[in-house]
Amino acid sequence: MKASVFWRKVVADGSDFLDRIVSLLEEHHVRYCVIGGQGVNAYADPVVSLDLDIVVAVDQMPEVEAALTQEFKVERFEHSLNISASGSDLRLQIQTDPRYFDFVERAQTRDVLGMTLQVADVADVLQGKVWAASDPTRRASKRLKDIADIARIVEVYPELAHSLPEEIRQRIS
Repeated sequence: MKASVFWRKVVADGSDFLDRIVSLLEEHHVRYCVIGGQGVNAYADPVVSLDLDIVVAVDQMPEVEAALTQEFKVERFEHSLNISASGSDLRLQIQTDPRYFDFVERAQTRDVLGMTLQVADVADVLQGKVWAASDPTRRASKRLKDIADIARIVEVYPELAHSLPEEIRQRIS
């Protein structure tokens, strides 16, 4: 079974939500990149997740939000837009925290569970995970997953370990 078919089954994506999102981004020539757990999956052995986190070029955010609102349910939060569609358990989150905006410029084409997508550079994916793991407002279970994702990256790219805060470096060694 192809990775993309497996992932669609896991997220119960009967509405082709993921394909529709990717098509919308391509149709509008949106500069974006995958971050978060699926970003980690592009650089390390994949793990299953219902989430897809992306960053969109800041100058394209208003256009993207308007286009998404026409087709999907869009909820605005302090640092994200959460997009959903009936018929799919996939959770798409567009990060609006300004710290992530530069990631788009360094993105590269990578395989993410059988799909070819723009993915943040591995150092940027790692930095995003460090920010998430260090955020005391996140649930403890989420922060533990972030630590595991950091460990997955550093196992494949040990040269990036030097960029980690000492506290996190100790937790993964």
